[in-house]
This record gives sequence, structure tokens and C-alpha cells, in this order.
Amino acid sequence: MANPHPADPGQPTEHPEAHATVEQPGATPAEHAAPAAFGLITAPMFISLAMILVIALIVWKKVPAAIGKALDSKIDVIRNQLAEAESLRKDAEALKAEYEAKRTSADAEAATILERAKHEADAIVDQAKTNAEALVERRQRMAEDKIAAEERTAVEQLRATAADAARQAAAQLIRERVDEKADEALIGDAIRGIGTR
Repeated sequence: MANPHPADPGQPTEHPEAHATVEQPGATPAEHAAPAAFGLITAPMFISLAMILVIALIVWKKVPAAIGKALDSKIDVIRNQLAEAESLRKDAEALKAEYEAKRTSADAEAATILERAKHEADAIVDQAKTNAEALVERRQRMAEDKIAAEERTAVEQLRATAADAARQAAAQLIRERVDEKADEALIGDAIRGIGTR
């Protein structure tokens, strides 16, 4: 199998068959010595010391109090938002109740106006009927009065015509029957009648 990465010219080449292992006297291959700094501090101990140092630094810089203050301020903001939302909800409910009351009032007022309009329309119709009947009666009376006046006029004209005809007939008769002697006798009787009064 060829090496996919060519070696640098100054480096020794590796052969896949060549492996070297170092064994320590008295140690089994599964045991390894734990690395230690200054011969005392092992890796787990170093991690524990670093954590203690970080926790002590956090406590010394009062990070928990700052986190508590930040959380408290966030809680206050949320509490204020909830109170505002509650206030808005109450305002919305009050507006809804006011709108419902106005709508109910408007419906009742509309029903009252409609009822009043019906009564007024009925009264106008009744008044119109009464006025029409009175007008018909008045016109009938006027027609009857006019007919009666026309009848009286006709009767008076007939009487006048009859009286005129009677006068003309009487004048004709008098002319035919009365002569000068009869005239003198009539005039004398009339003068005597005036004197006796």
C-alpha cells in the first residue's frame, strides 16, 4: 500500500510494519502514570481547584446578587406588563359593557320611535279620513245649498215671469175693457179712498 502523503525529503520515511513500544519495568501495559504538575497536582485536582477559584471569583464579584437583581428587575417588568394587561382587559370589558348598554338602549329607543311613528301614522290616517269625510259632507251641503238657491232663483224667476205675464195680461184686459169714463170713476174712487183714511 502506497503512502498517500509523500514524505518531505529531509524526513525519514515510515514503514507500516515498524512499530516500537516502550515498556517500563514492573508496570503492566494497562497502567499509566497520571501526569502531575509540580509532582502534586493531578488533572482532576487541577480542574477542581479551577472550579473553586471560579466560584470564589463569582461570589467575590457578587455575580449571584447581580443575577438576582437582573431577575428581580425582569420580574418587575413582567409584573408591570401583567398589571397593564389586566388594566387594559378591564378597560376593554368596561367598553364592551358600555357598548352593550348603548346598543340595548338604542334598540329600545328604536322600538319606541317605531311604535310612536306607527301611532302617528295611524293618527294621520284617521285625521285624513275625518277631514275627507268632513270635506265630502261640506261639499255635499254646499251642492245642496247651491241647488236650493238655484231652485229659489228659478221659482223667483218663474214668479216674476208669471207676475209680468199677469201684469201684461191685466194691462191688456184693462185697455180692452176700461174706457175714459171708467177711468174717471176709478180715479175718483181712489181719491175718495185716500181722503177717508
